[in-house]
Amino acid sequence: MKRGDELELTIESFADKGKSLARVDGYVVFVGGAVPGDKVRAQVFKKKRKHAEARILEVLEPSPLRVEPRCAYFGVCGGCKWQHVDYAAQLEAKRESVEGALRYEAGLSDIVVEPTLPSPDVYFYRNKMEFSFSAERWLTQDEIGSDASFDRDFGLGLHPPGFYGKVVDLHECHLQSELSVRIVNRVRQLAKWENWQPWNVHTHEGFLRHLVIRQGVHTGETLVNLVTNGFVHKRMEQLATTLQNDCPEVTTLVNTIHTGLGQTSIGEETRTIYGPGLLHDTIGGLTFEIDPHAFFQTNTKGAEVLYTAAREAAGLGPDDLLYDLYCGAGTISLFCAPHVKHVVGVELVPEAVANAKANAERNGISNATFVAGDMLKLFTPEFVRKHGTPDVLIVDPPRAGMHHKVVKQIAELAPERLVYVSCNPRSQARDLAGLLDTYTVERVQPVDMFPHTAHVETVMTLRRK
Repeated sequence: MKRGDELELTIESFADKGKSLARVDGYVVFVGGAVPGDKVRAQVFKKKRKHAEARILEVLEPSPLRVEPRCAYFGVCGGCKWQHVDYAAQLEAKRESVEGALRYEAGLSDIVVEPTLPSPDVYFYRNKMEFSFSAERWLTQDEIGSDASFDRDFGLGLHPPGFYGKVVDLHECHLQSELSVRIVNRVRQLAKWENWQPWNVHTHEGFLRHLVIRQGVHTGETLVNLVTNGFVHKRMEQLATTLQNDCPEVTTLVNTIHTGLGQTSIGEETRTIYGPGLLHDTIGGLTFEIDPHAFFQTNTKGAEVLYTAAREAAGLGPDDLLYDLYCGAGTISLFCAPHVKHVVGVELVPEAVANAKANAERNGISNATFVAGDMLKLFTPEFVRKHGTPDVLIVDPPRAGMHHKVVKQIAELAPERLVYVSCNPRSQARDLAGLLDTYTVERVQPVDMFPHTAHVETVMTLRRK
């Protein structure tokens, strides 16, 4: 087998990063966009010692797990990769990915992984979308094959996979809301009519950089953040008038000024054009204030499922002292606070800790303490002496997992119950390997927060031996 070879493959199973797996005489071939049960004709584009990668040329026999994608841009933009897969099969694939991580990273082959809890909404589930402007519009095959002419130096939408300087010009998207799509289309129309130039990643010129839309799922509030290279007062007035007339559901408009070279929506300054400059949403009856750049779980209803699973896994009691490590803006801490004697949240980012304290005050929660600091330096015996020995520990670290010294510190502290919430099964399983001398895994519960993607959250319940 070599690059360029065409193969007929029968797809056996899902694999990492949303790809699927086939074998040729025992040799593994990963195929993007394939579904277990497919028979495909594919071409090899990458060849390594232990595996190859191939792209589909033709689906010869479709799998019974295939469904018709809803979005016209499916397969072109990077927003969804599994719209063509039956949702029940997506949930099972995510369960299997957690199971595989435990087997290969932690050496656990006999752990039962529960069925994945589904997202309450399968479409229109995101409360935040970040759309990009580009001076290089990516044309779809349908657009290339049509007789129409296109403005190729303006795009507003999402990037095609692997092409972060180009943008698929989206006129529909099923991730956030119908209002979100209407805002995108109206902003594009205004910008092109007024000849506002999109950012060019090569020349570092242009005015328009990103359009960020955040919505309060339970409050109905909507924040629009236009990220621009510099501030032009007249243009912001025009945009404000347009949104107030044509999209009156928008409750606040802000303008982030970003003059640096990095492709990010965070800039040097954010100005409020109209409205309060922030929005609110609720999780589990608690109200959270969300500023334009604050972290908040992207799937609001899914977060309620995730937090409920974490709280139930912790087995909380009214006399418990709970530590919530990597607590962010305190959402899990505050969600659990009514069920314990006291909760101590620890977070690296000072701004997030300030948000957590404000959220506690806003919701009338007085039994929560939040501390800012590096977990590696802060989580010490002195810290425990000051705040008390926890009965239960919840950790929800970043995607990379915990530092190995923090894992060791947890094992030495050895609270009776430990709940590990993770968005990365492999880093979670790696960290777990350092805890198995102290803890027994009682339950592994995957939760789907991002339908039509390979991402999965996992709530793992551990009990001290």
